[in-house]
Amino acid sequence: MKTSDKYKGLVIAGTHSSVGKSSISVGLMHLLMQKGYSIKPFKVGPDYIDPSHHKRSCGRPSYNLDTVMCTHKYVKDLFSDIMNEGDIAIVEGVMGLHDGASAKSEKGSTAEVAKLLNLPVLLVIDGRAMARSSAALVLG
Repeated sequence: MKTSDKYKGLVIAGTHSSVGKSSISVGLMHLLMQKGYSIKPFKVGPDYIDPSHHKRSCGRPSYNLDTVMCTHKYVKDLFSDIMNEGDIAIVEGVMGLHDGASAKSEKGSTAEVAKLLNLPVLLVIDGRAMARSSAALVLG
């Protein structure tokens, strides 16, 4: 996993909602916790349901990274403060990677948060009934 200037982490994003971001996120959190890592879970946007699953999977509270309601500085400071006590951040995205508060900007999107925190993205796709089309989807 790449460092975010100072911290290690990964953003779990999807091509759309209900693609399996939560399942992948909680599974990865639990696996890394079992391997002895101190996991710090995060969720993009204002959500309280997914963070409750995060806590159950790794025993730690999850924090919302909401760039619609909060400033970029606040989100970066929150992330930094929380990560001072953790090994790896797992950030679960919201909706599709580039979906946010507006169709005209990336405001509130998972992509915005990944860029802001300088974290790599693992893109989850629904490859059901696809073959080569999945490559076109991922590569754009």
